[in-house]
Amino acid sequence: MSKKTEHSFSSVISVNPYKDTYLSGISSFLSQTNSPEFSKEQYAISYLNTKGFINSQISISKNIPEEDLHDAINNKVYDELALDQAVTYQIQFIETFNSLDEDNRNFHVFIIDPLTIEETFSIVTSKIKYIDTIIPSPLLLKSLYEKEIIETGGVHCFIYFQENDAFITVYSEKEFLYTKSINYSFLQMHERFCELYGERVEFENFIEFFSEHNLKETNSDYKEYFIKLYKEIFANANDILTYVKRAYELEKIEHVYIGSQIQTVTKLDEMTEVELGIKSSNFEFNYGFESDGAYIDQLHALMHIYTTLPKDEKYDCNFTTYHRPPKFMQRESGKIILLSVASLVLAFMYPVTYWVLTYAQTLQYDLLSTEYTELHNIKITRQATLKNREADKAKVLTLLDKEIKDYSEKKATLIKIHDVKVNYPMKAKLLSVLTKDLNKFNINIDSLSYKEDEKLKTFTLNLISEKDKKITEMIEYLTKIHEGKFNFSLEHIEFKEKSKKYFSELKVSIL
Repeated sequence: MSKKTEHSFSSVISVNPYKDTYLSGISSFLSQTNSPEFSKEQYAISYLNTKGFINSQISISKNIPEEDLHDAINNKVYDELALDQAVTYQIQFIETFNSLDEDNRNFHVFIIDPLTIEETFSIVTSKIKYIDTIIPSPLLLKSLYEKEIIETGGVHCFIYFQENDAFITVYSEKEFLYTKSINYSFLQMHERFCELYGERVEFENFIEFFSEHNLKETNSDYKEYFIKLYKEIFANANDILTYVKRAYELEKIEHVYIGSQIQTVTKLDEMTEVELGIKSSNFEFNYGFESDGAYIDQLHALMHIYTTLPKDEKYDCNFTTYHRPPKFMQRESGKIILLSVASLVLAFMYPVTYWVLTYAQTLQYDLLSTEYTELHNIKITRQATLKNREADKAKVLTLLDKEIKDYSEKKATLIKIHDVKVNYPMKAKLLSVLTKDLNKFNINIDSLSYKEDEKLKTFTLNLISEKDKKITEMIEYLTKIHEGKFNFSLEHIEFKEKSKKYFSELKVSIL
């Protein structure tokens, strides 16, 4: 699998140092590697069996500064666990939070003799040189929760059998709580089975029966003794879980996951649920890996999942002493070489820089001279073109002025023609309408006039009538008939004795 850890690597190799097995992961495909080799682009991870280290809990005062924490934990571990002062043990720790203890910080500590690491990984390092991470196997289970392979919280127990170790680990609310190695590795189970059976059985035969025979169906002579062996294992597991519940004040163990390094036909989870009375499942999870079809040791799969976790989601508990060498620039030899090279560069920098700058300036001058000549020719050509365009523009403007003048004259003529054509018929039409209305009331016109300004067009009619009442009736009639079209105004009606007739001036305004 292609992982992103603190550095970028193209592949990951997981190592079981106790069986010298290697599993290589590229993308999401896992395959067993029989001839592993060192590669700079390969991230290497391995683990320590539970019987290979000491695990304990200690408390440290909260008043101790962070920079002194490591020394304080080391001193307390040596004192409380009575470790040999002559041995420099490797000590790693992870913090656990206890809301009831307000004065102290609580830690799980993991302790191992450096000689144990050297002996365990001597064959591995002869093949792949460097191991980036060596972690206690129970802490690998943290990845099941961080990757949400196990989604529920509560108290979970994990039981796992290997050829040279077997462990019980308890997690509470997705955090490590307790682990213990039990004396039921495959090798130890084989010895105990031979004692129960009463005669020596080959280890290969024992493993073959363990993996390929179902206790519910087999009629083998081994069945009775395997059942006795399993009952002993579950009795031991029950004693440990009873202690854990009492020591850590747990109400109950909510789930047990049980499995082994090799595939089995017998349903161990069903037996566990019967013997312990706790809901149980097989210790086989869907990690999303593809493989060549061979059974994958769960610890190998857990190591590959673990390398995909961000740094803040992992337990910081790395026992490796097989670190990669620092990058070239971080080594002392690399610094000396870089300093020597820098000195030589500085010694030759001035003359080389001067020559380079001189050459660059000469080259730049030649380029600018060529560019100037080209631009000057373009300038002269464009200036001549502009003069020609300005002359053409003057001619066009003269023609344009003449056309504008002609257009204005024609426009004025058309306006006059329109006025004559439109306004005169309108006046005639209006007079015709008014004459008809005057005739209805036997009113004559003495004279008329027309006046027009920007806002109003007005006819003035001098009326003559036998009776003044006819004039007022006519005004009332006109106002009603032509409402909204004309405005009629009549200031007074005058009677002349000489002619015995009535005279008035009617003004008609077009609206």
